[in-house]
Amino acid sequence: MAVSTARRPAAIGRVLIITFLTAIIFRCGVADVAPGASTSEELPHRRFEYKYSFKGPHLSQTDGGIPFWIHTGNAIPSADQVRITPSLRSQKGSVWTKNKVNFAHWEAEVTFRVSGRGRMGADGLAVWFTSEQGLDGPVYGAADQWNGVGIFFDSFDNDGKKNNPSIVVVGNNGKLVYDHQNDGTTQALGTCLRDFRNKPYPIRAKISYYKRTLTVMINNGFTPDRDDYEFCTKVDNMVLPGDGFFGISAATGGLADDHDVLSFLLFTLTEPGQQPPPPESEIPKEEKDKYQEEFQNFQQELDKKKEEFQKEHPGVQGEQIDDMYENVNDREIRQVFEGQNQIHLEIKQLHRQLAMILDEQRRYVSVITTEVTKKGPNAESGQVRGGVNANRYNMQHTVNTICNNGASGQFGGYFSFSHALVIFILHSFSRQQLKTVESILSEKAVKCPELPAMPTCLSTLHFVIFIIVQSVLFFCYIMYK
Repeated sequence: MAVSTARRPAAIGRVLIITFLTAIIFRCGVADVAPGASTSEELPHRRFEYKYSFKGPHLSQTDGGIPFWIHTGNAIPSADQVRITPSLRSQKGSVWTKNKVNFAHWEAEVTFRVSGRGRMGADGLAVWFTSEQGLDGPVYGAADQWNGVGIFFDSFDNDGKKNNPSIVVVGNNGKLVYDHQNDGTTQALGTCLRDFRNKPYPIRAKISYYKRTLTVMINNGFTPDRDDYEFCTKVDNMVLPGDGFFGISAATGGLADDHDVLSFLLFTLTEPGQQPPPPESEIPKEEKDKYQEEFQNFQQELDKKKEEFQKEHPGVQGEQIDDMYENVNDREIRQVFEGQNQIHLEIKQLHRQLAMILDEQRRYVSVITTEVTKKGPNAESGQVRGGVNANRYNMQHTVNTICNNGASGQFGGYFSFSHALVIFILHSFSRQQLKTVESILSEKAVKCPELPAMPTCLSTLHFVIFIIVQSVLFFCYIMYK
């Protein structure tokens, strides 16, 4: 017992020493990691590049083209989107930037929608950054053996492994032939399984290339939140060409989907601490003069058309164009006044219909009263029933007319109020009508003659004598017993 007691302080001392050393090592490790963590959390500076982007609502020009972009194949630009391929078999289409991009770091946000009536779709959609424009080819509508990277949204299961729809990142140095039969899985640098077909909201893909790292983030299309991204895949140590073209392509095969791109937004990324280049430094003076000349020509043409319009329409001459449009407050006030006016007209119509019902009720009640008075109490039953049935039929016809007018749009969006009010009034008038008829019948009904008064056969004196005689007889009977 004495030995164990002597060893206990030594064991406690060893535990304290180990704990102290562990705390010191942990603190030194945290101190070494903290500066690196704070540096990695600094986000790069983003700047929007309009010359390499497109979005609605005025996406296409009058000639069907897209500013700063070209489209080939079966691509169909419209005001709010670009349909890369329609839902027909064996279709190919693509859109590409006209000018090369020479950004060291960039981020692209692509908003698209893939929809079709089938349970499966084909073939898919691809987002490209390549050294040359792949205007046509077998890889989702673009050229094979590209030099750059392609992010493929593959919706058809070619290899039969049931791993589609999927998102696949494939890099190429210009010599690799895409393995379409295996869905590019043998050449994929990164992949993730995401179902992007027939979603309630558009799919959003954020593709960023920063410090030789390619990252793909996906918004699954189940929420309207634009910033609800989730991680898909990341490729480290990826070397891309210094300059190239951005593009979007799509293709269909035996099955077909609509591949619609709503927007493509490109941003340049600048490392923290570095001064981003001013926007003017990237636009040459010749190009600025060209845009200024185009703007002046457009302004002169617009002024000329205004003068021609004023000559053809002298009645609207001098009218301010701002007066032709209304702001948000004016629109709300106008809608409030229109709603109040609609309610007022509806109430007037209801008053008119109810006045007609009251007149008909008074007329029928007066007819019933007159007929009952003339023909006597024996004929009131048939006359009353006929009058009541006729009155009810007319009231029902009037109410149906009101309801039908409300349902056909005469009362606008206030039909439910009219319907409830008419039903309430109908019940009120029905009760009033029944009370009126009952009062008429009660006044004119035949009353049974009253029975004559029964003669009193027993007077008070006779009753007292009867009680005395009965008491005496009862007393005698008791005494006898």
